[in-house]
Amino acid sequence: MWDTICDILLDAGLDTLKLIPFLFVTYLIMEWFEHRMETKSQSAVLKAGRLGPLIGGLVGAAPQCGFSAAASSLFSGGMITAGTLIAVFLSTSDEMLPIFISEQVPVPTMIKILATKAVMGIVFGFLLDLVYHGMMKRPLRYKNITNPHSVHDVCENEHCKCEEGIFKSAIFHTLQITLFIFIFSLIIGGIVEGVGEDAISGIFTGIPVVGELIAGLVGLIPNCAASVVITELYLDGVIGAGPMITGLLVSAGVGLLVLFRLNRKHLKQNLAIVGYLYIIGVLLGIVVDLLHLKF
Repeated sequence: MWDTICDILLDAGLDTLKLIPFLFVTYLIMEWFEHRMETKSQSAVLKAGRLGPLIGGLVGAAPQCGFSAAASSLFSGGMITAGTLIAVFLSTSDEMLPIFISEQVPVPTMIKILATKAVMGIVFGFLLDLVYHGMMKRPLRYKNITNPHSVHDVCENEHCKCEEGIFKSAIFHTLQITLFIFIFSLIIGGIVEGVGEDAISGIFTGIPVVGELIAGLVGLIPNCAASVVITELYLDGVIGAGPMITGLLVSAGVGLLVLFRLNRKHLKQNLAIVGYLYIIGVLLGIVVDLLHLKF
């Protein structure tokens, strides 16, 4: 038994350690990009008007882990439409991109997945605006607000170290994700050893739709751990393209947490947004499976 535990610890440790240099370089680049582009990105979304879902889908796909939180704060302040928020949520990659890069996933594969998420975000963002703000005539609540909650306030609340410079922030995010990956590797290693990889994979692939339903629930976890789990499961071959797409479409990181915190007076609206996000993610994952699409 102890030999098995030691093997699991060793495998998890080695698999995690080899990712650290790639994760750090990736986060350093992303932090630089985010600090340079954050204001421009928010400004572009605010000025987009009816084209909000288009801009939101494109901007959300960029490597800015805090933009889903910023979009939630803008929506809570009545500055962007529900469709724009959904476009950002569906397109954001959260921790997927750093892990893909650290695992040296082929660039065409990463581009296909990012493009798929962005296009789906744009399409279903416009659809939501058409129904919610168009057919149902639901206006934005506060059209004159010019000082919505800053993403820096969100970072401070979530202890992201964003205000301490890109180097310290990159170190913090690298250590945080490294810990998530190590813990997840330990858990998966233990489960695989006890249950068997075929049995685990069968849960996601043996019964149609179940894989997408489970992956969607995992993706709704309001933390970067959700995208880490989904991405690692996909790279390990435990889940296929359908559940992967579902989990990553639904995974909006801390954006959902910020939405419920800042928009707490409109609980039904928040739940409707989460429901829409989950249903769209599951349906699109099922479509990917039915069409046998590969990335």
